Amino acid sequence: MARAPFRAAATRVRHLLRSGRGPGRRPRPGALSAVSPRPFVRALGLVTVVLCGAWLGLLVVGSVRTPVGPMDTTMTLRPSLSGGTKINVSPLGALELDSHHAPVRLDVDVDRLDPVRSEALVQHPERLAGLENEVTGDVSTGARELAVRSCVAVVSGATALGLAVYRRPRRALAAGGLALTLLAASGVSAYATWNPESVLEPKFSGLLSSAPSVVGDARSIVSDFDVYQQELARLVTNVTKLYDATSTLPVYSPNPATLRVLHVSDIHLNPAAWHIIGSLVEQYDIDVIIDSGDTMDHGAAVENSFLDPVSDLGAPYVWVRGNHDSAVTQKYLEGNKRFKNVHVLDEGRALTVGGLRVAGIGDPQFTPDRTGPEQAADVERAAGLRLAGALRAQQRAGTPADIAVTHEPEAARQTDGAVPLVLAGHVHHRQNELMKGGTRLMIEGSTGGGGLRAVQNEKPEQVLASVLYLDRSTRRLQAWDEITLGGLGLTTAEVSRHLPKDDPALRSPLPTSPTPSP
Repeated sequence: MARAPFRAAATRVRHLLRSGRGPGRRPRPGALSAVSPRPFVRALGLVTVVLCGAWLGLLVVGSVRTPVGPMDTTMTLRPSLSGGTKINVSPLGALELDSHHAPVRLDVDVDRLDPVRSEALVQHPERLAGLENEVTGDVSTGARELAVRSCVAVVSGATALGLAVYRRPRRALAAGGLALTLLAASGVSAYATWNPESVLEPKFSGLLSSAPSVVGDARSIVSDFDVYQQELARLVTNVTKLYDATSTLPVYSPNPATLRVLHVSDIHLNPAAWHIIGSLVEQYDIDVIIDSGDTMDHGAAVENSFLDPVSDLGAPYVWVRGNHDSAVTQKYLEGNKRFKNVHVLDEGRALTVGGLRVAGIGDPQFTPDRTGPEQAADVERAAGLRLAGALRAQQRAGTPADIAVTHEPEAARQTDGAVPLVLAGHVHHRQNELMKGGTRLMIEGSTGGGGLRAVQNEKPEQVLASVLYLDRSTRRLQAWDEITLGGLGLTTAEVSRHLPKDDPALRSPLPTSPTPSP
């Protein structure tokens, strides 16, 4: 049965090579019926044979089943344009690591949790201390076996397909040798671009998007392990805990060393956003919600009731006016006694909320009043300069702000050097940069997926939000999780961890993600 793919591929490649004399061209009378293809066609044909054969070889015999701690796994090399590592934890989802850049990707499928080995860990938790060494040995053994098997698979596949296509042993051996050379070159590329810290910045999908703690405590990873294989030990430990909880999402316990800020923006009257925000507040134990504006669409008084769920979000809610939010909207939030958790910021006003000093300014423009892009930019810059002046005055008074908030990025850029972190929205896509004066600008996309008007688009916008982790003592940004949902219908979910590596002021330890309860 395994020969069927090779026979089918050989037939297709042989047909390609025979057509190398060009379309629509017929041999002259008396000429040989078989015309030798041109050199570049022969080279293209050989490369095609090698790639197809190598891929088929990996597909048929290129996997290795190996135990890793208490789990049975399958390791496989797959062709890929971007490289990296993908760990599939069925049925919880998957996580992707930017571990290397090469034309091959490492796939690790967690097939099952061995009940005998996992129960032994539960009954004897002291064995977890030695689990990292066990996992390191298991991964090393599996990696060596996978490397050998992959070499055999690509050489055998390319040689077999070459023999089937060319029917000449020398050509077939040349195809096998070229396949081995390409695999070796891929290995060198992977080694040269290997990033052992990629496990700190994974991208989650499926149910795991609600459980970023599967990679464990980032601070412990940095202090306890310094190589990729050892870091996988903590991953295995936490996956064991997830399985032991019968594949349900873990309960998060709050970590007093980290402040968690949920940044949302541009909800645009999408009622589903309140449910998403409430869920994130509960799952991440959020201390403060910061909304950088455009919560409404037209700013009319009739829309004000849309804001009523804010009082039930379960965390302080800091808000600045966007260009779709009117003065009527702002007065409704400021004057409604139901909104005890709401804090409206404008004209540089600063408040201490949830342990953070936050200052902000509303968008000086309301959408119907816009007269042109040049005037709009000037007005936004002027608003940003007013906010920057207020921030510097607060610094001189000994009450500096930790975070500034505007709606329009142009206004936010004027605060460079006056505050460590400034948040904005408006453009419906994420942007993150460390500006020249040392201020980090974080622009959030639309937490409302572009709002109800997005249903008119051919493809719905994604729903975007971010969880920011700040050190409780220094109030410096330590890491952030970018949360991406698939838009209308919420068919997909991803969480990506990011670290501010380009910030020279970052000297304090990394944040601790919420960890599963035992």
